[in-house]
Amino acid sequence: MNLSERIEAFSELGELLRNTLAGKPTKYSSNLTQLIETQHLKNQWFTPDNVRMAIKAIADEMTLENLTKWTNAYPALKLPCRQIRVGIIMAGNIPLAGFHDFLSVLITGNNLVAKTSQKDAELIVFLSEILCDINHGFADKIKLSQETLSDFDAIIATGSDNSSRYFEYYFGRYPNIIRKNRNSVAIIGGSETDEELQNLGTDIFSYFGLGCRNVSKIYVPEGYDFTNMIRSWNSFAGIMNHNKYANNYDFNKAVFLVNKEKFMDTGYLLLKENNALSSPVAVLYYELYKSVDKVNGQIENLKEKIQCKVGRNFIPFGKTQSPQLWDYADGIDTIEFILKKIVPEYCKIKNIILHPSN
Repeated sequence: MNLSERIEAFSELGELLRNTLAGKPTKYSSNLTQLIETQHLKNQWFTPDNVRMAIKAIADEMTLENLTKWTNAYPALKLPCRQIRVGIIMAGNIPLAGFHDFLSVLITGNNLVAKTSQKDAELIVFLSEILCDINHGFADKIKLSQETLSDFDAIIATGSDNSSRYFEYYFGRYPNIIRKNRNSVAIIGGSETDEELQNLGTDIFSYFGLGCRNVSKIYVPEGYDFTNMIRSWNSFAGIMNHNKYANNYDFNKAVFLVNKEKFMDTGYLLLKENNALSSPVAVLYYELYKSVDKVNGQIENLKEKIQCKVGRNFIPFGKTQSPQLWDYADGIDTIEFILKKIVPEYCKIKNIILHPSN
């Protein structure tokens, strides 16, 4: 397969997913709809709404226009190159968390050897089956398993700070991308509209706050009145109907009460002043500030721990869970990482492309 054929296949996959979500009958609609409706039986966090959200975010980006724009940024993709086997260890915190790595390896024409998460094993397998049906050339390029990875040339592993130490020990001798814990933050100026605040609620509550792109902490100016913010989030109160989320809410509230800690209680979310970035499920940390410049400086010092910055001057409210194809996790360009392994003298080629006068 050449690059155009690979782009066309993923574009068709995106169209099929969009049609299924829109209720249009396709060859795969019945099986995909059943998977969407039953994932919560294997992982209670993967509700039908959350699975649909994840699939929609992927499908909306996989258009012919977007895929072409994305790959056009890497002229080296059109050059003759060797193929390698890229191992991927996929996370399972939200549905299809490993799909972008899956796409990046295959769009570059390489072979994928992936260890799927036990928490999210079926969705990625089914999408790969659809892809192979669209273009049979992918059949020999994809290996998905829950077994230990072996026989690969480079590795991309996503996990926690604890698992990253394991990854670094076992995969340190290979070219690698090893991702650790990250969280997202929002900077509130104080003049946000009700719509912006409600959109911030989407960044906080989607996927129950389990994704690295979920806002787990907000910075607010001293003297800020939380009334409008909390009122704007009332539409998310139904999240308490989810048993595991409600259990986390009850547990954290009990801990705060026993320890006589100050917090605000919306009835479905606990807001607590805390300097940390990572808040527990059903808890949102906030920090008061006097100067936006100091907040920006603080965030810059924590950039290795932060996935998204949300606010009027950053990622728009409500958009954290809709990354574009070129929005790379941890800010590490996955395509460039792969190209350095498959295209001889890639760095020299890139320099010539970027600086033709040389």
